[in-house]
Amino acid sequence: MNVIKVNDDESLVWTEVEDPVCAAGEVLIEIHASAVNRADLLQRAGKYPPPPGSPPWMGLEVAGVILEVGKEVDGGRWKVGDKVCALLGGGGYAEKVAVPAELLMPVPKGLTMAEAASLPEVFATAWLNLVHEAHLQSGETAFVHAGASGVGIAALQIAKSLGARTVTSVGGSAKVELMRELGVDRIVNHHEESVDAAFDECLAAGQPVNVVLDCVGGEGLGTNLSKLALDGRWVLIATLGGITTELALRAVLTRRLRLIGSTLRSRSLQQKQQILSDLVEKLWPQFESGAIKPVVHRVVGIQDADAAHQILQNRENMGKVVLMIREEAS
Repeated sequence: MNVIKVNDDESLVWTEVEDPVCAAGEVLIEIHASAVNRADLLQRAGKYPPPPGSPPWMGLEVAGVILEVGKEVDGGRWKVGDKVCALLGGGGYAEKVAVPAELLMPVPKGLTMAEAASLPEVFATAWLNLVHEAHLQSGETAFVHAGASGVGIAALQIAKSLGARTVTSVGGSAKVELMRELGVDRIVNHHEESVDAAFDECLAAGQPVNVVLDCVGGEGLGTNLSKLALDGRWVLIATLGGITTELALRAVLTRRLRLIGSTLRSRSLQQKQQILSDLVEKLWPQFESGAIKPVVHRVVGIQDADAAHQILQNRENMGKVVLMIREEAS
């Protein structure tokens, strides 16, 4: 089979490797589409190696068709020919991948393979952090940084489905319009207004932020953590805005605040299985009804993976960028 490998100079090449072997407890997937994540850019730069046992090439989520079901897999659950999407530790930039059966989900009815490939990583990340870590409740206010990113769009739709008030930051008028289409309650265009002021506004209006999903970090974390509601939860999932900040610790004590660091990739198989089970039970019916929508910014061919990476690098995307490996299954 062919995969995308990274050369020593960080250029990409579509090259042949041996086919994966379907071990006990695994299924072999013929990949039709694989979505791009910012973690792929870090892995390409040598800063985010895949976990032990995962293929060394990039790709954290795919959609495709089952080619083989390994021993010890529940035969009543999965069979050859099933259309599935999957969460991976790595290996999605390829024609095939062997995946633990626990990391499979059915393709929601009515969705294309490109749309299905855009779901596992970002919706699992958003669900993990809003529900399992922050315990977001109906009536609370959730602030999601970078709302037009894949994780941002997933998190805002999940928060709305839970009955929360949603606030987000984006850059540019096109992204503001997308947020309006998604029904976000308060949109901050950080090219025109301050994110700090939005936290102040929520506090002054008697609707302080209860939960923050933060991929930025940096100075803004320290500036705004003390503005959370009593028992507020700030979940840090990336540090695109910097790795250091200054915290007013007294507010952490008096307001009973929690700063939570969280990543999905390093979680155990059992934890990931629970998250994916939640998605299928709670969110898949909403995808099938249209209440929650996948947002795909662009679909490109797998051999144009470098161009796909540039879209994320330049922060141009509104939603997911998807690599197409095969034509849509009939």
